[in-house]
Amino acid sequence: MTTSGTTTFNLDLNNLIEEAFERCGAELRTGYDMRTARRSLNLLTIEWANKGINLWTIEEGSIAMVQGTETYNLPVDTIDLLDHVIRTGTGSNQTDINITRISVDTYSTIPNKLAQGRPIQVWINRQSGATEPTGVNFPTINVWPTPDQSNYYTFVYWRLRRLQDAGNGITTPDIPFRMLPALVAGLAYYLSIKIPDALPRVEMLKAMYDESWQLAADEDREKASLRLAPRQMFY
Repeated sequence: MTTSGTTTFNLDLNNLIEEAFERCGAELRTGYDMRTARRSLNLLTIEWANKGINLWTIEEGSIAMVQGTETYNLPVDTIDLLDHVIRTGTGSNQTDINITRISVDTYSTIPNKLAQGRPIQVWINRQSGATEPTGVNFPTINVWPTPDQSNYYTFVYWRLRRLQDAGNGITTPDIPFRMLPALVAGLAYYLSIKIPDALPRVEMLKAMYDESWQLAADEDREKASLRLAPRQMFY
């Protein structure tokens, strides 16, 4: 007995929504059905961003520091930064130095925010990324001290980005294959709340969604070893 020899299964938007409707005991029939399902799917992926760290959305980036400049834009789809360093030098001579994240309260109490030196602290201003009358409201970082020279310091970061929008019927979700069951289960639950005939299934679909999400979240985690060492205290 031969196997398929392929490992490429995925669901485009049409098939994903059809599966979710079928779990609700309904059918995808009209353009409005597609529109309301796509809206629910986008809300679901935003919920996932609030649930925790989605490893496949971690991206590395860098910002070249400019002398005397304290504020720098992050990519507009940035949710938050997980880690960050100040890098000096290039190639085999580069050195990464820790930079401490501080709160807005701490940053606001710094007397001279334009003092220059090697940046040692950063306040991450998590703006909405929405387009406003004056332009795009980018998430930003504010470093202190401000760099004392240009093109010497680089702010290197690892960020969480937003999941891409649902798109049209022929696109596939911006998730790894292992998250597909949770995505379908979540969409079915969201749709069941809006489909009158599916209301008796809401509790069942919610339980299925919670179980699928937990299985996926438990798998989508760092598997590196963790070592804890006691620290000696002297009195």
